[in-house]
Amino acid sequence: MTSQRSPQVSSLTIALAFVCDAALVTLFAGLGRSEHAREATLVGLLETAWPFLAGLAVMWLATLAYRRPLEIVRTGIPVWIGTVAIGMGLRLLTGSGAALPFVLVATITLAVFLLGWRAIAVLAARLRRRTR
Repeated sequence: MTSQRSPQVSSLTIALAFVCDAALVTLFAGLGRSEHAREATLVGLLETAWPFLAGLAVMWLATLAYRRPLEIVRTGIPVWIGTVAIGMGLRLLTGSGAALPFVLVATITLAVFLLGWRAIAVLAARLRRRTR
């Protein structure tokens, strides 16, 4: 049986990409908590982050992100939009709320985080290829 993912994508790259996405989603939640002077506990952080982490996991599976984890258009954009949409939906379903300013801040911040690191990785790979 052959693998469907690109031969250039190692298992380490896939793992690091997912960990990077999850870490940045968690950082987003932590920054939001600190901005609103919420207590800084692991439980509190996870309480804020879980809807978006769940959205991230669903989108990694739905988009088959493991095949091309560094691609901005094919992977990054759908993962970003889905993470925000599912995260907000879960917040609404659990009574946490999703005021318009929060939706806008989350959308912009997660775009910068989830698309930004991919853009940096693509740029670094291109620069590395040029120097060889």
